[in-house]
Amino acid sequence: MPSVLDYGLERYFADVAAAQARHPKVLLVPGVEVVPHYFWTGSLADRSLTMHNSQKNLLVLGLSKPEDYASLPVNGNQASYHYGWNSLWELAPAVLFVPAVWLMTRRYRIAAAMLGLTGGLLLASAWPFGQPVFSFYGDRLGDRPYQAFIDAAIERGGLVVWSMPEARDFNVYPFGPLGNVTVKTDPYPEALVQTTGYTGFGGLYQDTRTVTQPGGIWDQVLKQYLIGQRSQPPFAFGEIAFHTPGSAGIELDQVLTVLWVKDRTADGLIDALRQGRFYATGKNLRLDTFHVESHGGQRLVTPGEALDLTDARNVTVRLSVTATDKGAYPISVTIIRSGQIVSKIAGVTPFEQQFVDDAVSLDTRNFYRVVVEGAGEILSNPIFIGPVLAESEGGHLSMIPGAPVPSNGPSRMTVEP
Repeated sequence: MPSVLDYGLERYFADVAAAQARHPKVLLVPGVEVVPHYFWTGSLADRSLTMHNSQKNLLVLGLSKPEDYASLPVNGNQASYHYGWNSLWELAPAVLFVPAVWLMTRRYRIAAAMLGLTGGLLLASAWPFGQPVFSFYGDRLGDRPYQAFIDAAIERGGLVVWSMPEARDFNVYPFGPLGNVTVKTDPYPEALVQTTGYTGFGGLYQDTRTVTQPGGIWDQVLKQYLIGQRSQPPFAFGEIAFHTPGSAGIELDQVLTVLWVKDRTADGLIDALRQGRFYATGKNLRLDTFHVESHGGQRLVTPGEALDLTDARNVTVRLSVTATDKGAYPISVTIIRSGQIVSKIAGVTPFEQQFVDDAVSLDTRNFYRVVVEGAGEILSNPIFIGPVLAESEGGHLSMIPGAPVPSNGPSRMTVEP
């Protein structure tokens, strides 16, 4: 399958614009799936050649111009390559053309042709004469190539999402007498800890998932945000590995990311994703309400927002869940506070409940999130609570001691599936 770079960035953006014109009731936002780095180990000679991280993917949204993508540091993207003294060394085979011409003038045509052919082959193998930001054979780089990519995409105004971090991929391809070539990707949940600045990750998809378990990697990273070790809290997205209709029994609407948007535009959609105003769900359940309030409801916030607990008298979690067909189905609702389960409630849709958290410390920064299981699944994004709040550079409400306190009125949003 050709990449967007092979297809042409301008052509890709033109296709998106044309599709948007044909379907004005559907919002289409350009985006790409990227493998920033892969590397090789072994060799064909000993039949151990292996390509690693072929599916260690990042999703990028919110870049609105072709040039925003053009120089992102990605293996194979020549526009991001470095050129220097190494480039001159790779051009060195060109000197073979000098004796080849000399031999040709003296009618040593076979020797001239051999030298010219050798120089041409060496130059072709060295093309494009530049060096990628990270070597194709660097097996000890860790997540440095991915952090560099995240930083570059965020700097250009994009959103970056780790795609299906616990999915695995393993294939062996035969090459006749040369043996087999292995192409593999191991699960990479540790990348959520080892990288920063990304917008979120695939938290609900049809494969193994442990990072969203109470006290798991997601909660650990959110705690880092609470104590100021991260400027950006990661949010959980819904993903579906859809290729063609009916393939492997996977349909496009089996997993959804549902947004609360302030206005139904592409900018409004990107803003909701950037701020965490969304949840992931199977197509059967709908999270109608999830907010945290204090002062008897006078102060309340929704996912992605933060609630100031200065002089607070109580903390209450309110939520409601319905089935998309309005039917009655058994569900289990788990309320998690900072990695710990504080309430687990069994019920039937339509479900409505409130939970008064008498045990929470009003002087401590925390977050709440909700997991719903049963006739489907819902994974909410966190709501932050704490004594003092301030707006960070990314537009999020960070919990920074001594910072000015913004207002905490309810947001007026609509749900757009």
